[in-house]
Amino acid sequence: MKKLFLGLATWFLTACSGYAQSTLNAVQKPLPRIAIAGLGIESSTFSPAVTLEPAFHARYGPEVFNAYPFMMPISPLRKQAFWLPAVVGKSLPGGAVTREAYESLVNKTLDTLRKYGPYDGLYFDIHGAMSVQGLDDPEGDFLIRIRKVVGYKTLISTSMDLHGNVSWRLAQNTDLITCYRLAPHEDAMQTKERAVVNLLERLKSGKGKPAYKAWIPVPILLPGEKTSTRIEPGKSLYQQVAPLADKQEGIVDAAIWIGYAWADEPRNHAVVMVVGDDKAKVTQSAEKLAQHFWKVRTNFDFVAPTGTLEQSLAQALTSPKHPFFISDTGDNPTAGGAGDVTWTLTQILARPEFKRADGPALIYASIPDPELVKKAMAVGVGGQVEGKAGAMVDARFAPPVPLKGTVQSIVRGDRDAEVEVVVKVGSVHIIVTQKRKPYHKEADFTRLGLEPRKADIVVVKIGYLEPELYNMQAGWIMALTPGGVDQDLFRLPYKRIQRPMFPLDKDMKDPDLSARFVPLSGEVK
Repeated sequence: MKKLFLGLATWFLTACSGYAQSTLNAVQKPLPRIAIAGLGIESSTFSPAVTLEPAFHARYGPEVFNAYPFMMPISPLRKQAFWLPAVVGKSLPGGAVTREAYESLVNKTLDTLRKYGPYDGLYFDIHGAMSVQGLDDPEGDFLIRIRKVVGYKTLISTSMDLHGNVSWRLAQNTDLITCYRLAPHEDAMQTKERAVVNLLERLKSGKGKPAYKAWIPVPILLPGEKTSTRIEPGKSLYQQVAPLADKQEGIVDAAIWIGYAWADEPRNHAVVMVVGDDKAKVTQSAEKLAQHFWKVRTNFDFVAPTGTLEQSLAQALTSPKHPFFISDTGDNPTAGGAGDVTWTLTQILARPEFKRADGPALIYASIPDPELVKKAMAVGVGGQVEGKAGAMVDARFAPPVPLKGTVQSIVRGDRDAEVEVVVKVGSVHIIVTQKRKPYHKEADFTRLGLEPRKADIVVVKIGYLEPELYNMQAGWIMALTPGGVDQDLFRLPYKRIQRPMFPLDKDMKDPDLSARFVPLSGEVK
């Protein structure tokens, strides 16, 4: 009994001592203080459209958490740090951001960061293809300005779209960096979470900044519609990333950026980056990805059959497969097009097949025009509306298109479009919006009373079909139409990108694809 008592007493004292020590450790190691900030847009410099501040739908303070499902209050990640969200804004792709809008959003971010510092870490959530009037490399500029506030001891982890651009100064001023591995971007939220997990692990382990950041510019500039990971060679190229990034000791992350083809800046080209603590593995991994990318460059092709609009309509009208989707690619608002080019719709309405109400059922998504929306709302559902639509921003290829038809539905409340109306002209159901909006989900149509699965033809201002539309289509072709995001890059007036560049310079010599080591943030070299 005495031995039992002594044993219990010893166990109790040991337990108390362990508890006291763990409590002391908890006191000694407070949760890391991590800020969240970022602005995301891809914006074409070949479009006359401009992007204003409201387009970013910026979130402030606690609202920022709503952008990340993995950061909800019950999430384990939420409990691993003291989070200090500043400003996060995401805009639909569009034209260049005005300098005024950019400065306003950046200064709001910096003001908030000054107020709540200091920080152990910062999660920098960007797209990477922002264009700003009168300013090159805005994401690099933004991060340098953040560094002036938070300093260089703060560990920064950046997540990006693979269609973003990684300049040298962006690479230097971040410590951890990653991007999507799928196009279409079905892994977008997974990538953001990975960037946060990488940041937390480096802070909790005390390892801090990875010792090496290999950066390799690859002189390739291709549209996303040619580099989809659904098909080869993009599929196999990107399948190499995860094994290199996630399964090698000494590597924190690896990524391939395709880059953004519709902006004319020196930073617009492909990039490979690998970050880690093992110099040999970082070097070998980066060079392996870059060399493979260059080797398969001539194999990239469009993710779907392509043709002129005339060829696309002819194929759709004779196909037994319905619904037959046509991508109106040149004015794609999900890539940066103005969204109001009327060239395609003008051609459709001129065709005799669609003049009669009982002709082939075609849905056209979409054309923005607030004045026609106002007229449609005045006459109501079932009423006749007449007016012109579109070409208020981009009239380079066709003027506003005359419409005279029956209002079939009016729906309010969409975050982007605000008001949507469906006008039937002949056998064409035209979606007219108060503000531009991309249509990439079945619900985008059904909420307007349209049944895309029962239509003969669905024409959408888009490039490659987003997953829901892709799964819906029975036939598909991409029409190579004009606009601010023209798929035919040879028609675009590039003046400032680095040359030579594939495919614009097909006979260029093989580039130097050896790893270039980026100085750690805070180092001046």
